[in-house]
Amino acid sequence: MPPPPPHAVVRNRFLGFLIWQSIPSTLIFLLFKTLSPSSSSASSKPLFPFAPWFFALITFLSFLLSQLLFSAALSLVSSTHPHPLVSPLKLSLDLLRFLLLPAASNLSGSDPGSRVRARVTARFVAFVAAAAAASGVLAAVAVSGEVGGGVWGVGRVGFRGFVMGFLYGLYYVYTRKWVLEFPIIQRPPFFSFKMGIPAAVTQSLKLSIVAYLVSAVLVMFLPHEFHNKVTVRRRMAEQITFYIGSFLVFLCWELSHHLHQVLNTKRCIFAPPKGSAAAETNPTEHLLAALEESTPNSLPQYLAYLDLCMICENNVDTWRRAAFYEESGETYKRVVSVCLRPLEQLASILGEGLESNVNGKSQISNQLLSPTDQRLDSKYSEPFNSFQLYAWCAWSAASLTARSNTDDRSGVAQRTGSNAAVVSTLISCLLAVETYMGKKTSVPAQFMGPASIKWATSSVGNVGMAKKRVGPIHPKAYALADVLKNSIYHIVSACHDQMVSSAKTGVLEKYWVIKDKPPFGSPELLVQKLSLFLDFRAS
Repeated sequence: MPPPPPHAVVRNRFLGFLIWQSIPSTLIFLLFKTLSPSSSSASSKPLFPFAPWFFALITFLSFLLSQLLFSAALSLVSSTHPHPLVSPLKLSLDLLRFLLLPAASNLSGSDPGSRVRARVTARFVAFVAAAAAASGVLAAVAVSGEVGGGVWGVGRVGFRGFVMGFLYGLYYVYTRKWVLEFPIIQRPPFFSFKMGIPAAVTQSLKLSIVAYLVSAVLVMFLPHEFHNKVTVRRRMAEQITFYIGSFLVFLCWELSHHLHQVLNTKRCIFAPPKGSAAAETNPTEHLLAALEESTPNSLPQYLAYLDLCMICENNVDTWRRAAFYEESGETYKRVVSVCLRPLEQLASILGEGLESNVNGKSQISNQLLSPTDQRLDSKYSEPFNSFQLYAWCAWSAASLTARSNTDDRSGVAQRTGSNAAVVSTLISCLLAVETYMGKKTSVPAQFMGPASIKWATSSVGNVGMAKKRVGPIHPKAYALADVLKNSIYHIVSACHDQMVSSAKTGVLEKYWVIKDKPPFGSPELLVQKLSLFLDFRAS
């Protein structure tokens, strides 16, 4: 039986998440209703003159509906990498222009990136307004509505639930909890979910205190109809019940978020069952199809790269890794190509941006920039948002190259030129990232010239080095540079004897550096940087 296509994997995980999230929510709701006072004791005149069991069923279904609405909203805004957001004022102006003058908006040829950011921001607005706030109203009424006392009392509880959901929506968006974080060590889903329960309880306690205080202040501005006269005992019961109920609602939301992270970041195996006919003939085709045909930066693509990284780095599914080194070399070339493509694109983007910055600004204007000026950081922040993908690509390519000494019996890694492509791309990307960070590159005298890399990188490296180190992008660039250096050292450690022998005979660049122009730098600069790695002096 062939594995499901990538889009089916995401759909099945979403349906499974909707089923599993109802279990902790149901248990929490039933436990709360069992320990809380009954509606008859809380109110002498119940809101609905129906049988208690019918009222309990309606309340239970309303609570489940609120959790289902919130869970569906999580999948609406979740993403594998952070999105750049549009300010509320700019978003409002763009929406008004689109609604009032749609023809003019289409003819003006607005920036496609702005339209994408506007759609992403609109989804966040919908999540905060419709999902979190509406879910908060239903959940608060289902948990604490019976102590409100009449229609106005239930309305007062519903308003506090709206504030509670609205605050949680803002907190969820502002803290970027919607970004899927793939764990380095893959654990069983139940164990991963269990490990996140203490953090969910702690965070729910903090959020419930803030929501209780803010909603208590805002409810004072409601019309006087909502403030019906009740006894002090009844008022205290309502306050206590709402606080406990808000804590339980936040706990359900936090557990749903954690379960959503666990189920969506779990490794997916893109391979036919071991022992089947497809596993014997072409076990890599399903993985390559997922890598090459998936939408960029989508969840199926990230799951495919995670599966590839697990194969290359760990001693699991060794039969799948052995299939990469088949005699024709076509499979190995395709695997290396999908690993290097994102890194090549990153190096090219950084190289073009840095070159345009040097050509567009004089050194005097660069020196006049304030150290807190973040224009470069905001302009080049988007490429670094896919840090996890770049790390998987670098680790996978380096592991395949290092393991080729023992696993590649046909010599396809060297015969196809993949070794040179991997080393050149990793070093070229490292040079681009280090140049972006403001690090100067030293080149021996024989490589200097009127238009050499020495002059270019020095000019680029002087563009606000101190400014970048205080910017929000420098930690990501520093982490990516560390990953690239570790990947290169992994290759150098495994192939050190071969590289040293090639360097002594003067053919180092023949076997380990490409002849064409790399995405960033020059072949001479790559050889010089590789020599530093061979001497273990690259830092």
